[in-house]
Amino acid sequence: MSLIKFNGNRFPWNENLSDFFNRDTFVNDDFFNLEKSLPAMNVKEHDDDFEIELAAPGFDKKDFEITMREDVLEVSAQKTKEETEKDEDYARKEFNYNSFKRTMQLPTTVDQNQDVKATYKNGILKLNLLKAEVTKEKPKRVIEVV
Repeated sequence: MSLIKFNGNRFPWNENLSDFFNRDTFVNDDFFNLEKSLPAMNVKEHDDDFEIELAAPGFDKKDFEITMREDVLEVSAQKTKEETEKDEDYARKEFNYNSFKRTMQLPTTVDQNQDVKATYKNGILKLNLLKAEVTKEKPKRVIEVV
């Protein structure tokens, strides 16, 4: 089954409606673009581990939740901030809500039994996932002929 993008202009009853109600315009709005809410990610493979870096500025260490089940790693964060100011003539209340959830399939070479090391510094969340012993390349041995 293939997916086809919905085009509301195909139907005659949509021709007279304003652009506000046009589904294509509404759904393509930047508000609904989920890619912008995901943090940028770098993945590096070393001999002994995988290093994953996520750019997530503005969060605290306590805001993150990192889970690993079978071969799926899920990193999410949520932060809420409320600010209230009251004066004789007015009241002002502002709030800010930031969150993201990033899920990734782990390679079979990751050792699921080892602890994952997670650090957060200067807006970068860094995860280190150790490789399983059997997947590490063994050094080349030279055998001397006698």
